[in-house]
Amino acid sequence: MMTSLWFLALTLASFLMLMTWLVSVKIRNAGIVDIVWSAGFTPLVWLYVALGYGWMPRKLLMAGMVSFWSLRLGGYLFRRIKSHHPKEDQRYADFRRRLGATFDRKMFGFFQIQAVLLWVLTLPFLLSCLNTKPEFQLLEWVGVAIWTLGLIGESTADYQLSRFVAQPENRGKICQVGLWRYSRHPNYFFEWTIWIGYFVFALAQPNGWWSVYCPLLMLHFLYNVTGVKLSERGSVARRGEAYREYQRTTSAFVPWFPKKGASR
Repeated sequence: MMTSLWFLALTLASFLMLMTWLVSVKIRNAGIVDIVWSAGFTPLVWLYVALGYGWMPRKLLMAGMVSFWSLRLGGYLFRRIKSHHPKEDQRYADFRRRLGATFDRKMFGFFQIQAVLLWVLTLPFLLSCLNTKPEFQLLEWVGVAIWTLGLIGESTADYQLSRFVAQPENRGKICQVGLWRYSRHPNYFFEWTIWIGYFVFALAQPNGWWSVYCPLLMLHFLYNVTGVKLSERGSVARRGEAYREYQRTTSAFVPWFPKKGASR
Protein backbone atom coordinates (compact mmCIF):
# COMPACT_ATOMS: atom_id res chain seq x y z
CA MET A 1 0.00 0.00 0.00
CA MET A 2 2.68 2.49 1.02
CA THR A 3 4.86 1.88 -2.05
CA SER A 4 1.99 1.99 -4.56
CA LEU A 5 0.54 5.16 -3.03
CA TRP A 6 3.92 6.88 -2.98
CA PHE A 7 4.55 6.08 -6.64
CA LEU A 8 1.04 7.23 -7.55
CA ALA A 9 2.04 10.56 -5.99
CA LEU A 10 5.11 10.61 -8.26
CA THR A 11 2.84 10.21 -11.28
CA LEU A 12 0.71 13.14 -10.11
CA ALA A 13 3.77 15.32 -9.47
CA SER A 14 5.18 14.50 -12.91
CA PHE A 15 1.87 15.37 -14.56
CA LEU A 16 1.66 18.69 -12.68
CA MET A 17 5.13 19.64 -13.88
CA LEU A 18 4.37 18.56 -17.45
CA MET A 19 1.38 20.92 -17.51
CA THR A 20 3.49 23.65 -15.92
CA TRP A 21 6.18 23.23 -18.56
CA LEU A 22 3.63 23.51 -21.39
CA VAL A 23 2.28 26.74 -19.91
CA SER A 24 5.79 28.13 -19.36
CA VAL A 25 6.65 27.54 -23.02
CA LYS A 26 3.48 29.33 -24.12
CA ILE A 27 4.00 32.40 -21.91
CA ARG A 28 7.81 32.31 -22.10
CA ASN A 29 8.25 32.46 -18.34
CA ALA A 30 9.90 29.46 -16.67
CA GLY A 31 9.61 31.13 -13.25
CA ILE A 32 6.12 29.70 -12.80
CA VAL A 33 7.78 26.40 -11.83
CA ASP A 34 8.51 27.94 -8.42
CA ILE A 35 4.80 28.63 -7.86
CA VAL A 36 3.67 25.15 -8.85
CA TRP A 37 6.47 23.47 -6.90
CA SER A 38 5.41 25.26 -3.72
CA ALA A 39 1.67 24.80 -4.22
CA GLY A 40 2.12 21.25 -5.54
CA PHE A 41 2.46 19.77 -2.06
CA THR A 42 -1.24 20.41 -1.51
CA PRO A 43 -2.68 17.98 -4.10
CA LEU A 44 -0.14 15.33 -3.09
CA VAL A 45 -0.99 15.47 0.61
CA TRP A 46 -4.72 15.28 -0.17
CA LEU A 47 -4.02 12.24 -2.32
CA TYR A 48 -2.50 10.65 0.79
CA VAL A 49 -5.54 11.68 2.83
CA ALA A 50 -7.94 10.14 0.30
CA LEU A 51 -6.11 6.83 -0.11
CA GLY A 52 -4.12 6.43 3.13
CA TYR A 53 -5.50 4.15 5.83
CA GLY A 54 -4.38 6.23 8.82
CA TRP A 55 -6.47 7.85 11.56
CA MET A 56 -8.59 10.54 9.90
CA PRO A 57 -8.04 13.38 12.45
CA ARG A 58 -4.27 12.93 12.04
CA LYS A 59 -4.55 12.93 8.26
CA LEU A 60 -6.65 16.08 8.29
CA LEU A 61 -4.27 17.87 10.66
CA MET A 62 -1.25 17.05 8.50
CA ALA A 63 -3.12 18.00 5.32
CA GLY A 64 -4.20 21.28 6.89
CA MET A 65 -0.64 22.15 7.90
CA VAL A 66 0.77 21.29 4.48
CA SER A 67 -2.00 23.04 2.55
CA PHE A 68 -1.83 26.24 4.57
CA TRP A 69 1.96 26.49 4.22
CA SER A 70 2.04 25.34 0.58
CA LEU A 71 -0.69 27.65 -0.71
CA ARG A 72 0.55 30.63 1.29
CA LEU A 73 4.04 30.26 -0.17
CA GLY A 74 2.70 29.57 -3.65
CA GLY A 75 0.45 32.64 -3.43
CA TYR A 76 3.35 34.81 -2.27
CA LEU A 77 5.49 33.65 -5.20
CA PHE A 78 2.56 34.14 -7.61
CA ARG A 79 2.16 37.78 -6.54
CA ARG A 80 5.90 38.36 -6.85
CA ILE A 81 6.16 36.79 -10.31
CA LYS A 82 2.97 38.52 -11.50
CA SER A 83 4.41 41.89 -10.52
CA HIS A 84 7.43 41.22 -12.79
CA HIS A 85 5.61 39.55 -15.70
CA PRO A 86 6.28 39.50 -18.64
CA LYS A 87 9.84 39.96 -17.41
CA GLU A 88 11.28 36.58 -16.38
CA ASP A 89 13.04 35.91 -13.08
CA GLN A 90 16.74 36.72 -13.51
CA ARG A 91 17.85 33.13 -12.88
CA TYR A 92 15.72 31.73 -15.68
CA ALA A 93 16.40 34.68 -17.97
CA ASP A 94 20.13 33.95 -17.64
CA PHE A 95 19.52 30.27 -18.45
CA ARG A 96 17.44 31.26 -21.48
CA ARG A 97 20.24 33.44 -22.83
CA ARG A 98 22.89 30.76 -22.27
CA LEU A 99 20.88 27.83 -23.63
CA GLY A 100 19.35 29.63 -26.58
CA ALA A 101 17.19 27.39 -28.80
CA THR A 102 17.65 24.39 -26.49
CA PHE A 103 16.17 26.19 -23.47
CA ASP A 104 12.62 24.81 -23.64
CA ARG A 105 13.79 21.24 -24.23
CA LYS A 106 16.23 21.32 -21.34
CA MET A 107 13.69 23.00 -19.10
CA PHE A 108 11.41 20.00 -19.60
CA GLY A 109 14.01 17.84 -17.87
CA PHE A 110 14.51 20.48 -15.19
CA PHE A 111 10.77 20.62 -14.49
CA GLN A 112 10.64 16.84 -14.14
CA ILE A 113 13.56 16.95 -11.70
CA GLN A 114 11.46 19.42 -9.69
CA ALA A 115 8.63 16.88 -9.77
CA VAL A 116 10.90 14.20 -8.30
CA LEU A 117 12.13 16.57 -5.59
CA LEU A 118 8.56 17.55 -4.77
CA TRP A 119 7.64 13.88 -4.53
CA VAL A 120 10.51 12.67 -2.34
CA LEU A 121 9.87 15.46 0.15
CA THR A 122 6.33 14.23 0.80
CA LEU A 123 7.46 11.14 2.73
CA PRO A 124 6.67 12.59 6.21
CA PHE A 125 3.16 13.40 4.96
CA LEU A 126 2.66 9.88 3.63
CA LEU A 127 3.94 8.24 6.81
CA SER A 128 1.62 10.37 8.94
CA CYS A 129 -1.36 9.48 6.73
CA LEU A 130 -0.61 5.78 7.26
CA ASN A 131 -0.37 6.05 11.06
CA THR A 132 -3.36 4.19 12.52
CA LYS A 133 -2.87 5.16 16.20
CA PRO A 134 -6.29 6.54 17.26
CA GLU A 135 -4.92 9.50 19.23
CA PHE A 136 -2.36 12.25 18.84
CA GLN A 137 1.10 11.66 20.28
CA LEU A 138 3.31 14.15 22.14
CA LEU A 139 5.78 14.26 19.24
CA GLU A 140 2.98 15.33 16.92
CA TRP A 141 2.10 18.31 19.11
CA VAL A 142 5.79 19.23 19.31
CA GLY A 143 5.90 19.05 15.51
CA VAL A 144 2.87 21.32 15.26
CA ALA A 145 4.53 23.82 17.60
CA ILE A 146 7.76 23.85 15.55
CA TRP A 147 5.75 24.16 12.32
CA THR A 148 3.77 27.08 13.76
CA LEU A 149 6.95 28.89 14.76
CA GLY A 150 8.37 28.37 11.28
CA LEU A 151 5.21 29.53 9.52
CA ILE A 152 4.93 32.70 11.62
CA GLY A 153 8.62 33.48 11.08
CA GLU A 154 8.53 32.87 7.33
CA SER A 155 5.31 34.86 6.86
CA THR A 156 6.70 37.74 8.92
CA ALA A 157 9.98 37.80 6.97
CA ASP A 158 8.13 37.79 3.63
CA TYR A 159 5.82 40.59 4.78
CA GLN A 160 8.68 42.73 6.08
CA LEU A 161 10.64 42.34 2.85
CA SER A 162 7.61 43.06 0.64
CA ARG A 163 6.77 46.18 2.63
CA PHE A 164 10.37 47.40 2.48
CA VAL A 165 10.69 46.85 -1.27
CA ALA A 166 7.34 48.54 -1.95
CA GLN A 167 8.56 51.88 -0.54
CA PRO A 168 10.16 53.98 -3.31
CA GLU A 169 12.71 55.53 -0.95
CA ASN A 170 14.18 52.06 -0.34
CA ARG A 171 14.96 51.38 -4.01
CA GLY A 172 18.45 49.90 -4.25
CA LYS A 173 18.81 49.64 -0.46
CA ILE A 174 19.34 46.50 1.61
CA CYS A 175 16.47 45.38 3.82
CA GLN A 176 17.70 45.37 7.41
CA VAL A 177 14.43 45.80 9.25
CA GLY A 178 12.68 43.34 11.54
CA LEU A 179 13.94 39.80 11.17
CA TRP A 180 16.28 40.91 8.37
CA ARG A 181 18.38 42.72 10.96
CA TYR A 182 19.18 39.38 12.62
CA SER A 183 19.55 37.17 9.54
CA ARG A 184 20.32 37.86 5.89
CA HIS A 185 17.86 35.11 4.97
CA PRO A 186 15.27 34.67 7.74
CA ASN A 187 12.71 33.41 5.21
CA TYR A 188 14.96 30.45 4.36
CA PHE A 189 15.71 29.71 8.00
CA PHE A 190 12.04 29.57 8.94
CA GLU A 191 11.24 27.54 5.83
CA TRP A 192 13.71 24.98 7.15
CA THR A 193 12.06 25.19 10.58
CA ILE A 194 8.75 24.22 8.98
CA TRP A 195 10.36 21.08 7.55
CA ILE A 196 11.78 20.17 10.93
CA GLY A 197 8.21 20.40 12.22
CA TYR A 198 6.97 17.98 9.55
CA PHE A 199 9.74 15.52 10.41
CA VAL A 200 9.06 15.65 14.16
CA PHE A 201 5.34 15.15 13.49
CA ALA A 202 6.13 12.07 11.38
CA LEU A 203 8.35 10.64 14.13
CA ALA A 204 5.20 9.61 15.99
CA GLN A 205 4.86 6.91 13.33
CA PRO A 206 7.10 3.84 13.92
CA ASN A 207 8.95 4.39 10.63
CA GLY A 208 8.91 8.17 10.88
CA TRP A 209 12.69 8.35 11.12
CA TRP A 210 12.83 7.32 7.45
CA SER A 211 11.94 10.91 6.58
CA VAL A 212 14.99 12.41 8.32
CA TYR A 213 16.47 13.16 4.91
CA CYS A 214 13.68 15.68 4.20
CA PRO A 215 14.81 18.52 6.51
CA LEU A 216 18.45 17.71 5.66
CA LEU A 217 17.72 17.89 1.93
CA MET A 218 15.83 21.15 2.36
CA LEU A 219 18.72 22.59 4.36
CA HIS A 220 21.12 21.67 1.55
CA PHE A 221 18.95 23.28 -1.13
CA LEU A 222 18.09 26.36 0.93
CA TYR A 223 21.69 27.02 1.85
CA ASN A 224 23.82 25.67 -0.99
CA VAL A 225 21.71 25.49 -4.14
CA THR A 226 18.69 27.74 -4.76
CA GLY A 227 18.75 29.82 -1.60
CA VAL A 228 21.47 31.55 0.37
CA LYS A 229 24.51 31.15 -1.89
CA LEU A 230 22.71 31.95 -5.14
CA SER A 231 20.99 34.97 -3.61
CA GLU A 232 24.23 36.22 -2.06
CA ARG A 233 26.08 36.18 -5.39
CA GLY A 234 23.38 38.28 -7.00
CA SER A 235 23.21 40.70 -4.09
CA VAL A 236 26.97 41.27 -4.05
CA ALA A 237 26.96 41.82 -7.81
CA ARG A 238 24.16 44.41 -7.55
CA ARG A 239 25.03 46.21 -4.32
CA GLY A 240 28.77 45.69 -3.93
CA GLU A 241 30.43 46.93 -0.76
CA ALA A 242 27.14 47.77 0.94
CA TYR A 243 26.11 44.14 0.81
CA ARG A 244 29.56 42.93 1.85
CA GLU A 245 29.19 45.08 4.98
CA TYR A 246 25.81 43.44 5.59
CA GLN A 247 27.54 40.07 5.27
CA ARG A 248 30.20 41.07 7.80
CA THR A 249 27.70 42.19 10.41
CA THR A 250 24.68 39.91 10.00
CA SER A 251 24.21 36.15 10.36
CA ALA A 252 23.69 34.41 7.02
CA PHE A 253 21.00 31.96 8.13
CA VAL A 254 20.22 31.45 11.82
CA PRO A 255 18.84 34.70 13.33
CA TRP A 256 21.35 36.16 15.76
CA PHE A 257 22.35 39.50 17.20
CA PRO A 258 24.19 41.72 14.68
CA LYS A 259 27.91 42.22 15.09
CA LYS A 260 29.26 45.60 16.08
CA GLY A 261 28.99 48.06 13.22
CA ALA A 262 25.69 46.76 11.89
CA SER A 263 23.30 49.31 10.45
CA ARG A 264 20.40 50.27 12.68
